[in-house]
Amino acid sequence: MLEHAVLVFQREWSVPQFPPLDSARTLLAIFAAPRFGCTPGPLTELLAAYPQAAVIGCSTAGEICGSTLLDESMVCLVARFEQTRLRVVSAPAGRAADSFRAGVELAQELVAPDLRAVFVLSDGLVVNGSELARGLASLLPPEVVVAGGMAGDGPRFQQTWVLAQRQPRSGVATAVGFYGEALAVGAGSQAGWFSFGLERRVTRAQGNVLFELGGRPALAVYRDYLGTMAAGLPATALLFPLAIRRHWEDPNRIIRTVLAIDEEHQAMVFAGDIPEGALAQMMRANTDALIEAASVAAAGAALPGPGIALAVSCVGRRLVLGERTDEELEATCEALPPGTTQVGFYSYGEFASHREWGCDLQNETMTILTLAER
Repeated sequence: MLEHAVLVFQREWSVPQFPPLDSARTLLAIFAAPRFGCTPGPLTELLAAYPQAAVIGCSTAGEICGSTLLDESMVCLVARFEQTRLRVVSAPAGRAADSFRAGVELAQELVAPDLRAVFVLSDGLVVNGSELARGLASLLPPEVVVAGGMAGDGPRFQQTWVLAQRQPRSGVATAVGFYGEALAVGAGSQAGWFSFGLERRVTRAQGNVLFELGGRPALAVYRDYLGTMAAGLPATALLFPLAIRRHWEDPNRIIRTVLAIDEEHQAMVFAGDIPEGALAQMMRANTDALIEAASVAAAGAALPGPGIALAVSCVGRRLVLGERTDEELEATCEALPPGTTQVGFYSYGEFASHREWGCDLQNETMTILTLAER
C-alpha cells in the first residue's frame, strides 16, 4: 500500500496540518520556486515535520500539481511506501568538468541487486547533464529505470538549487534510489518537435559549448534565425533547440537546448554535449504536437493501476505552449490511470532511460516516472 498526499505552499499551506506519514520509507519530493532557496521558512517547517523521510527536491521553472501549472509556489509529494526501501545520495558538481564524476559517485552509492529505479536532480546551470547521465549509466544496469531533471530558475538562467542533505545548494546533484520487488515502475519520454532549415556540421565544440556551426560563430547563426527575438537571448533560444545526429546515416537525433550565451567567444552553452563533427539542425514545434507528445509519454509510463507520477517537462515547451501549458498537464493526467497523483516541475533538461544505452540527457521533452506498490 502506498499512502501519499500533496502539499502546496503559496501564501500559506494548503492543509491545516501535515499528514502523519513520516518514516524511513517515506519519500518527500519538493519542487519549488527559486525564492525558497533564499527564504526557506516554509521549507524548514516542512522538513521538520518529516525528519526520517528521504528528501529530494529542486528549484524550478514552474511547479506541476496535478493538471495545474503553478508559479512562486512549493509543491510537495509525501509518499509512504509499505515495502519499498529508499536511499538518497548527493555529489558535488560545481563545474561542468565535475559532472561525470558526480554521476559515478551517485551510481556507486545507489547500485545494488534490488535497485529498481532512480530519480535524479541536478543543478541546472553548472552541471553538464550529458556527462552526469553518462556517469550514472557507466555503473547502473540498463534495467534500472532512471528519470529526473535539471533544476530551473524560471526564464532568468542565473542560479538554481537542489536539496542536498536537506539544504538548498547550487553545484550539486542528488538522487533517490527505490529498492525491492514490491515496486512497480513505469517511464515515458517524448518530445514532439520537428526539424527545419539547413543541417550544419558542428565545426568547433568543446563539451557542451558550441563555438561554430558550418564554420560560422554559433551565436551569429542563432541571431540570424531569431532576428528581432535575439534581444531575448538566451531565453528565446529555447524556442529553437538543436537536433543533433552523429553522421548522415544516423536516424537517431537527440535534442539539445540552450542554457547560456558567451558573447566574448560568440558561443552557445547547451544543457548537454554537442559532439564536434556532428550534424545540427534547428527545431521548432506547434502546440498540438507538444500536447500529443506529452500524452504519449504518459501512456508509455502508465501502470496497470493508480500510483504516483513524477513529471518533468522542459521550460522550452512551456514557452511554446504559453497559455496552453495546462493542456499538456491535462493530457498526461488523462493518459495515466484514474487515481494517479501527478507532481513535478518545468526543467532545464530531463534525464530518461533508453533501452539500449541506459540513462541519457534529454531536452525539450515531457518525461514521466510512475511508481506504485504491488
